Amino acid sequence: MHDPNFQSTYLVVDALDECIDGLSALLDFVVQTSSTSPRIKWLVSGRNWPQIEERLELAESKARLSLELNAESVSAAVNIFIEHKVHQLAQEKKYDDKIQDAVLQHLFSNANGTFLWVALVCQNLKSIPRARIRVRLTSFPPGLDSFYERMMAQICKSDDFELCQQILATIATVYAPITLTKVASLVELLEDTSDDMDSLHEVISLCGSFLTVRKDRVYFVHQSAKDYLLTSACNTIFPSGRETAHYAIFSRSLKTMSQRLQQDMYKLRLPGTSINSVKVPNPDPLAPIRYPCVY
Repeated sequence: MHDPNFQSTYLVVDALDECIDGLSALLDFVVQTSSTSPRIKWLVSGRNWPQIEERLELAESKARLSLELNAESVSAAVNIFIEHKVHQLAQEKKYDDKIQDAVLQHLFSNANGTFLWVALVCQNLKSIPRARIRVRLTSFPPGLDSFYERMMAQICKSDDFELCQQILATIATVYAPITLTKVASLVELLEDTSDDMDSLHEVISLCGSFLTVRKDRVYFVHQSAKDYLLTSACNTIFPSGRETAHYAIFSRSLKTMSQRLQQDMYKLRLPGTSINSVKVPNPDPLAPIRYPCVY
């Protein structure tokens, strides 16, 4: 940002409302730099939270765009997205024209200007045989909460309900995204699968469309999915209360640390070695216990 070679610099920050640590500092930084550095342009998005709006109002030069007041433009963009996703599906699943048109019309009629709903429905459609597509389309209700409710009902009826419950409770409780192997060490029913990455990916997929895996870390597909689990589905995910889930993670973290931590983890053999001289081994023996050590 201080490099004079960059005459115009554009910084984009999406989903400010999902910033957990340091949101106030980030907002102050945006306001300060937008006022003192005219060549720095910020484009930020987020929910209409008073904390965010009040801070950004302090910026001297700003323009606000409300998606609610531009519903037509959003809807047009979502329709383009629908056409793109359905075209991909039609090629991948070899839909004929009738099936493709049926999918398009259902998505056009029920998307309600929500990209995520379209993405989740299309993701589910990938696993449905062509012959069942038109029958199953009506099982995807409009609205994200209705969609999440349907997914939760499917999980509750499945043979893997207890496992999914523990996984969702864990991911909703931890303070930062964790790796697949860390999920295995924190969820009691996964103790024997910590080294089987394929099995762990398969297990995460059992949790409907609530979770996604990126670079071996497990995330909620969207903040709205976490919000749903912590409100509407709270009693289902935390039948004994969130405190019990916290305690389970705490106790299993202590167990993992007691089993894995030992003196001279990197086998340096020199107590006075500078941290800057340390070469991290591959695989890193601290990687599986990084979350318990930090949190």
